[in-house]
Amino acid sequence: MLNLKRSTCVVLFSGLIFGCAKSGEQSADTAGASSGLAAADIAGKWNMRAVPFSGDTTPTTFVLTATGENDGWTLTFPGRPEPVPTRIRFDADSIVTETGPYESVRRKGVQVRTKGVMRLEGDTLVGTTIARYTTQGADSVLMLRTSGVRAP
Repeated sequence: MLNLKRSTCVVLFSGLIFGCAKSGEQSADTAGASSGLAAADIAGKWNMRAVPFSGDTTPTTFVLTATGENDGWTLTFPGRPEPVPTRIRFDADSIVTETGPYESVRRKGVQVRTKGVMRLEGDTLVGTTIARYTTQGADSVLMLRTSGVRAP
């Protein structure tokens, strides 16, 4: 049963990554030039919210600090002095993030790893994040809607 849920999450996450391109657009390979999102487009601080799709829908808030480079990005959670490093890569018009392991904000004392995909829509970053907790059982995976705006 757990493998079925993991497989479902992998399929959903893959769909999010590969489903981000608009129909009719050419990829950078077929267009001959890259016209996607770049680190410089996102550079700065972003006030973010991650809200589970179901269950306890209390938002998790954090500040995403995006450098003008593909490294040095961090997440800073309220009440936690140390920022958490996050790895990023760009895939056309999407930012793919991987963070952790770090202590979960939602589950005290539990380690978590997150993977997410975000796009810039107007002045807002929007996307989906999958949190994987180091626990056994059906609640080891949580899917969240993520959104944020530039900090003033």
